[in-house]
Amino acid sequence: MKRADAFEFYRRLAEANPHPETELESVNVYTLLVAVVLSAQATDAGVNKATRALFAEVDTPQKMVALGEEELKRHIRTIGLFNTKAKNVIALSEALIADHDGAVPADRDALEALPGVGRKTANVVMNVAFGAETFAVDTHIFRVGNRTGLARGKTPLAVEKALDKATPAPFRVHAHHWLILHGRYVCKARRPECWRCIVADLCAFRPKTPAPAPKGPTR
Repeated sequence: MKRADAFEFYRRLAEANPHPETELESVNVYTLLVAVVLSAQATDAGVNKATRALFAEVDTPQKMVALGEEELKRHIRTIGLFNTKAKNVIALSEALIADHDGAVPADRDALEALPGVGRKTANVVMNVAFGAETFAVDTHIFRVGNRTGLARGKTPLAVEKALDKATPAPFRVHAHHWLILHGRYVCKARRPECWRCIVADLCAFRPKTPAPAPKGPTR
């Protein structure tokens, strides 16, 4: 995608949603980190449903360690891979206490060193909590980047680097939110809703998906 088209692509998304936010619910930076770890291979809505009661009770690494792995499992048992995730959340909480005085570090490398925290999770926390210009490439962004031609790549890291190069300065902080939301609600995996897409004319995807035929009257 040409640089001018990339600017216009983001400009339209920004105009439609000037202040995009993550759909994961949290009460502070620590609970944001936990929520993002729990969201791997799970929906934000499912994570939010499981964590509302948890975060009302547990909002620090110290409280999480005191809660314990078995009790944490009880809270998050509706989330996929909850056994492994509970183990990781307890371990990362212990690491935060031991290595960072209980605070979430504002450093991507330090975040990635925590149990259960990969590059995507670290990028989300850096962006949402600390305002860093990072691009957290999930399945939605990977699909949108490749399908539209905005940022093509065969791996999430390749797409991340392409986005870093293609995203103009005014849009860098909120870029990954716009792309995630666009992929989640418009540029869907199985059937992109091109007929109502505000950036369809800038998109490389062919052929564009037509609007579904109206249903006839029922008798």
